[in-house]
Amino acid sequence: ASRDLSYAELGAHTKRFTNVLRALGINKGDRVFTLMSRCPELYITILGALRNGSVVSPLFSAFGPEPLATRMTIGEAEVLVTTRAHYVRKIAKIRDQLSSLKHVFLIDDHAKDGDEPGTLGFWHWMDAATDDAPIAHTTAEDPALLHFPSRTTGNPKGALHVHGAVTMHYVTGLYALDLHADDIYWCTADPGWVTGMSYGVIAPLLHGVTSIVDEAEF
Repeated sequence: ASRDLSYAELGAHTKRFTNVLRALGINKGDRVFTLMSRCPELYITILGALRNGSVVSPLFSAFGPEPLATRMTIGEAEVLVTTRAHYVRKIAKIRDQLSSLKHVFLIDDHAKDGDEPGTLGFWHWMDAATDDAPIAHTTAEDPALLHFPSRTTGNPKGALHVHGAVTMHYVTGLYALDLHADDIYWCTADPGWVTGMSYGVIAPLLHGVTSIVDEAEF
């Protein structure tokens, strides 16, 4: 199955998620983590959190519980948006280790609060939110993204990317990827890594292209 999502619809959903975060007391600088593949909820979460001034950290969905726990602990995750399958297989068993984690959203269509103990239904909260959400004021040097590069030894070290980096996302989208507003674009990079975030989510939206978003694994 496939469906179309316009820029206007994405914008409305994004504002709703900003209000969801604010209703939970998640503010500027607080950490919002994602653990999912390419899907509309990924875009909604990232953009809604950035509008809120929160810091977004994408996790590689193929990671097991240990590397996930390490990154969420170092990054002081307060919110996690994921799927029921990922939560049950990877997060539930380590939840008691994640002292900073306050809220876990499950994006599955019919998820309700408490379907899995200690979780919230993403669309249940989205449906109750309004799309009137003024954007948080940020400067070019305010943190926007927290990326953890892959490492085989030692603890990973997070790299903070600031809001001002969006200008470079635009420039490289224009001159390296040669994006134009009438293009149809498909980025196969995993959203858990910097390429999937910078050139799978941010740059194509800046240039107004039509993106193909495919939830399938490699």
